[in-house]
Amino acid sequence: MISEIIDKDKLIQAVRAIDGSNNIVITAHISPDGDAMGSSLAMYHLLKRLHKNVTIVLNDMCADNLAWLPGSEFVLTYEENRKEAYETIAAADLIFCMDFNAPKRMGRIENEILAATGMKVLIDHHLYPGDFCDIVISYPKMTSTCELVYHFLMESGKLEYMNKEIATCLYTGMMTDTGAFTYNSNSPELYIIISKLLAFDIDKDHIYDLVNNTFSETRERLMGYTISEKMRVYPAYQAAMIDLSKEELKNYKYKKGDTEGFVNIPLSVKGVVFSVFFREDCDYIKVSLRSKGDFPANIVSENHFNGGGHKNAAGGEFFGTMEEAIELLESVLPLYTQYLKKE
Repeated sequence: MISEIIDKDKLIQAVRAIDGSNNIVITAHISPDGDAMGSSLAMYHLLKRLHKNVTIVLNDMCADNLAWLPGSEFVLTYEENRKEAYETIAAADLIFCMDFNAPKRMGRIENEILAATGMKVLIDHHLYPGDFCDIVISYPKMTSTCELVYHFLMESGKLEYMNKEIATCLYTGMMTDTGAFTYNSNSPELYIIISKLLAFDIDKDHIYDLVNNTFSETRERLMGYTISEKMRVYPAYQAAMIDLSKEELKNYKYKKGDTEGFVNIPLSVKGVVFSVFFREDCDYIKVSLRSKGDFPANIVSENHFNGGGHKNAAGGEFFGTMEEAIELLESVLPLYTQYLKKE
């Protein structure tokens, strides 16, 4: 039995918004991950089956290991076509904001989304949702936004529209946002939902392979370099850190998605419960944080790196040099010793 969790009034409002709309836009956060792409594409396929004119508009496209998801070829990005992206947003009478809790997470389309006159619906599972949408469907206890989208379909009576494409997208988001069900995934209801999705003949083993085992040779060499030369361990704080500069990334012909999962590598070191990965971008440092057990990666991100997320998986940004980012991390590690495992 799967619990009904969505507020009835919000559910009714969202369904009425769909029924009364023709031009619908779906958007998600910058550098979309499996949950952002999965939830957005699942909604896309649902709305298509409801005979709506719908477009996914993103700041930028996902990495190659997610570009196989059904419908991804129809995604419109600011990076590829700014004019069409803006015109599509302006013409929308309904906008779904998927898998983010603050407008800044939309990137360069933020102002256009906020200025759009269409009704806005947020579907998300992150803590502290902002008030930038007319209808907010937010449940941080969900493992993923994709799990919440399944609830939306079920509780709105639209499971009859479920098909293999939607099931594939939802499963991918659930899988990727739990590290292939290795964290934040102890709810029995999650596996009931997965069993429902598997009934649509999705190949979960093939999905895992596409997401995790389709990287380039240069990416694997970059990972080897990262482990050998760039991983620092702080035994006193049960922590580890990886940093990669733009020059180092260039040397290994880096492309988006190549460092996916690198932040998890130090967690396999005995005694390490907290890992941070700094990746230099054009004008800032991208920060990824992961942890095990009770160590709050999200609190570290919120307090020091302009970000947030979940207890064991968070992200953020640092505006400064790599040296300053590392210095900051090393200075704040002593503040979190109360969360460390006792020997």
